[in-house]
Amino acid sequence: MPHGPLSLPARLCLLAWDAARPAAGRTALRPGLVRAGALVELAQRGLLTDVDGIATPVDLDVSAGDPVLDGLLDLVRESCPHPWRTWVTLRARVTSDAVREQLVAEGYLRAEKRRVLGVFPSVEYALERAAAVAALREETRRVLRGPLPAAGISERDAAVALLAAAADLFGESTPEQRTRELTERAGAATPGQGSIVREVSRAVTAGRAGAASP
Repeated sequence: MPHGPLSLPARLCLLAWDAARPAAGRTALRPGLVRAGALVELAQRGLLTDVDGIATPVDLDVSAGDPVLDGLLDLVRESCPHPWRTWVTLRARVTSDAVREQLVAEGYLRAEKRRVLGVFPSVEYALERAAAVAALREETRRVLRGPLPAAGISERDAAVALLAAAADLFGESTPEQRTRELTERAGAATPGQGSIVREVSRAVTAGRAGAASP
């Protein structure tokens, strides 16, 4: 995918954006999905690891060089130990809001100041680079559908597609075999990383099911 500068959580934020309703970003944003992307990227970079099911910083001083990822890394370091599933939702809006502001700064989103009832200041967000996001969506669909072998897909692209499918962003099912292949590919960097990807993906799916419940 030609979206190298975009982090994994930034890509997921854009994929979840409802382009048909430009000002819907406040409600359409999925904090748990964006947080899941940040967790997986930190794991892929070797900055978070799994210790008996707990998301654990590998080093207390190393940074990711990305303000959103570093913000989450600091939060994990300063908090009580939690399993991966908990971190998908715990204070997830902190991460999603930071990603949204990052996308505004990079020109993917536009912030529009408004006044509610003509009095109270408010900010709404609109998609600015719709063509780039449409291309990202189509490329992610191709990763999910194939026919490119999983081995030929980057770990980051595999993770984006897997989490997008877990959140049901495209409204279509992914074959179980393809899901297994993408999970293995997304977690191929280090031993045990596949279990992190699976746990985070399951949390995203569970969060989607919970949101759909009455």
